[in-house]
Amino acid sequence: MTTSSESVRILLVEDNPIDVRATLRAARELKISNSIDVVNDGDAAIQYFESGDHPVPDLVLLDLNLPGRDGHDVLAYIKQDDALNRIPVVILTTSANDADVLGAYDRGANAYVNKPIDLAGWQALVNQIEGFWFSAVRLPPA
Repeated sequence: MTTSSESVRILLVEDNPIDVRATLRAARELKISNSIDVVNDGDAAIQYFESGDHPVPDLVLLDLNLPGRDGHDVLAYIKQDDALNRIPVVILTTSANDADVLGAYDRGANAYVNKPIDLAGWQALVNQIEGFWFSAVRLPPA
């Protein structure tokens, strides 16, 4: 059974406005109708979850190098919370550092992806994320 991409919610945790625009533009151009919320730092990501003002996302795209609490801290927060720990978290970062890769998986990341360098790469990545996480995979029920 697959999940309809019409009903999924994504939280993008990204401080680089160029990467935010590239992600949103790629999603728009590919006509992916997922709801994408954006927060720009680790502290805002934690507040997003703690406020109760937002629906729980179906997927988190998380940068590691964030102001405030970094992506490792946000990942640990998500994976240690019983109400959030089943949310798939895809690390989306420029870091190819082995310590970052191992640290992310040790904290429960579901995937580790290096950011593309151009719009075509962003479009391909967004399409792959949508195809895998919202068509091929069955996500945990809300």
